[in-house]
Amino acid sequence: MSKRVDINSLGNLTPGAFEKINRDLGGRDEAGRKSLTAWQDIRMRLLSNKLAMTGFWIIIAIILCAICVPFISPNDHFTNDLTNTNQPPSAAHWFGTDDLGRDMLERAWKGAQVSIFVGLMAALIDLVIGIIYGGIMGYYGGKVDEIMNRFAEILYSIPYLLVVILLLVVMEPSLTTIIIAMSITGWINMAWIVRGQIMQLKNQEYALASKSLGAGAMRIIFRHLIPNAMGPILVTLTLTVPSAIFTEAFLSFLGLGVQSPVASWGTMIDDGIGAMTIYPWRLLFPAFLLSLTIFAFNVFGDGLRDAFDPKLKK
Repeated sequence: MSKRVDINSLGNLTPGAFEKINRDLGGRDEAGRKSLTAWQDIRMRLLSNKLAMTGFWIIIAIILCAICVPFISPNDHFTNDLTNTNQPPSAAHWFGTDDLGRDMLERAWKGAQVSIFVGLMAALIDLVIGIIYGGIMGYYGGKVDEIMNRFAEILYSIPYLLVVILLLVVMEPSLTTIIIAMSITGWINMAWIVRGQIMQLKNQEYALASKSLGAGAMRIIFRHLIPNAMGPILVTLTLTVPSAIFTEAFLSFLGLGVQSPVASWGTMIDDGIGAMTIYPWRLLFPAFLLSLTIFAFNVFGDGLRDAFDPKLKK
């Protein structure tokens, strides 16, 4: 039974009537923790994803090797040495040599330069076009959105390989041709992602307040809406790079991309596939590096997507 307290006696209380209770500071609940910003929370959850961080460090290692190895290698990937053809991996040639005596280590990392350059350039072009096109579609809506969306759907329906072949009719096979071919239709997915995000955000209070203060459409889109939609945009950008790298290798393998003697993973796989039963290293090393690079970008992109997804917060 609880002791009944007389309200009239409360006025006669003295400091000695109170007992001091020690607080256990170590037992504070979760509400006492220091608050995190959205970007700090995303960074913390990304760093805790071991598979995604493994992919990130593999990407860094591949980029550093692609930059440094061709400079420190004593061999030249253009030089033919017919007295040293089809040599297996050794101390002199770590990846062996090809049918013209060229060092496979040098050519493999030169191919990495080409593939990564094409992947990054195609992704950046897709990012710029996709943000502008998708931002305008999502913000204006109505007839503008309908017309622009129909145009994007028409482009998306054109077979990609047909676009490449048509370009090769008027342009010679090169890195420029590959990048242009990938950029003609590659930006559409990015534009649709941006469109969906802008349509969700344009009626938020901060966007309406900026509009009521006289801000123009372009200022609202690029100053207020796009920065708040960067999560899905960055994830899409990360997943675009491996797709572009594979596309470049595929086109080069078919003879529609980079042409020999320029090194590319696609051309090296094309050269090595005919000799894979006799000289397997000619196919093994470029195929392994291509697969490893695509794997690293994909797992890092998946981890980035999980970090930005609020439904996965614990």
